[in-house]
Amino acid sequence: MTVYVVPVIFLTVLILSFLKKKDPYSYYIEGARSAMDLMFQVLPYLLTIMMACEVFRSSGVAALLANLMEPVMKFVGIPKELTELIILRPLSGAGSLSILDNIYSTYGTDTYIGRCASLIYGSSETVFYISSIYFSQSKVKKLGYAIPVALVSTIMGCIIGCALLRIM
Repeated sequence: MTVYVVPVIFLTVLILSFLKKKDPYSYYIEGARSAMDLMFQVLPYLLTIMMACEVFRSSGVAALLANLMEPVMKFVGIPKELTELIILRPLSGAGSLSILDNIYSTYGTDTYIGRCASLIYGSSETVFYISSIYFSQSKVKKLGYAIPVALVSTIMGCIIGCALLRIM
């Protein structure tokens, strides 16, 4: 069924453009041109955040921070094996995916740790990556609460999700 979604959308747009007597090709070219402009505006922000995330993980600071936060995570009911995933997920999708893969290969996917890792990875977002894209294009300058609220929401979601998985 999902194989037909893209062709159906494509045909719907094509039929609607002919019904409205619009040139679909020129609108496509105009949209592609504006997408390229946006890409060039956002690229420096993306490169900066990607480099910072890689330095954070490669330097060992992420692992050190995970070891320091282990008692707190244990207190709120999150296994210590997931601490580095929780720390890195708001920073890097690729880095947290490699941690998730390591958790799967070490503990399995059907264990409590594997299910919690899936929940954390699937229900949280790369806050700093998304923020760098959105805020680079935003006209709003007072964004002081956006990232802290997103981070608190992420950690609360992890705590509540792992607690629900424990009782299920």
